Amino acid sequence: MMKYLEIVAKENGVTEVWLNRPELHNAFNAELIEEMISAFEGFTNERLIVLSGRGTSFCAGADLNWMKAMKNYSKEENFRDSKRLARMFSAVNDCDVPVLGRVNGPALGGGVGLVSVCDYVVATTAASFGFTEVRLGLIPAVISPYCVAKIGESNARAWMISGERFFGEEAKRLGLIHEVCSAEDLDLKTEEVKKKFLAAGPEAAKEAKRLVRGVVRNLKDAEDFTCQMIADRRVSAEGQEGMRALLEKDKPAWMKK
Repeated sequence: MMKYLEIVAKENGVTEVWLNRPELHNAFNAELIEEMISAFEGFTNERLIVLSGRGTSFCAGADLNWMKAMKNYSKEENFRDSKRLARMFSAVNDCDVPVLGRVNGPALGGGVGLVSVCDYVVATTAASFGFTEVRLGLIPAVISPYCVAKIGESNARAWMISGERFFGEEAKRLGLIHEVCSAEDLDLKTEEVKKKFLAAGPEAAKEAKRLVRGVVRNLKDAEDFTCQMIADRRVSAEGQEGMRALLEKDKPAWMKK
């Protein structure tokens, strides 16, 4: 029984996966991460997975209570914690079943990572995106291999370093998403895309996904490097100050000067 994921089997081999922490904007915690790993590593016979969020947000990244716990982690504990997060993203990315992202609202921090590991993404015009980690004194390390692969080095430099938010049309221009529509048309547009994917041979679609993965660089080579980087950053003075400011609803020291 999933606590934070709602999995709904639909007709024609379609399965909907809903992040189901709407009161916390579907933010990650350790339990949600484990549920995502279990779900996506278990998908094999489905034809299409639709990933979305309950409520008004797609995914707001890390849960505050989870961040409160990691603030006191040692570097080694942070590394192990980051490896579980990395496994969640790789579980979605490496799932043979095509994954359609339905972005119904803000996708921030790790939420952008989830968008990046979807094969096709439909988002509302008003949906906001942002690599907001740098504004907490952290970096989007674990999600970076997937995000850089999606939007390219130049765009990654522009948006990861500033941490500025952007919206649906800009996300499409960057290549992060594929379709933009109004909130009222999101379900209709999602249905249209579903029909396109279901027109492919079920096994051919999975083989095509394996083909694309096989001809690009192996993202797992970057996993230890990125997990080590975020572990270093979380225990750094600036990372600790950024997390303190977030948890205490204060401005970090570098914004008070």
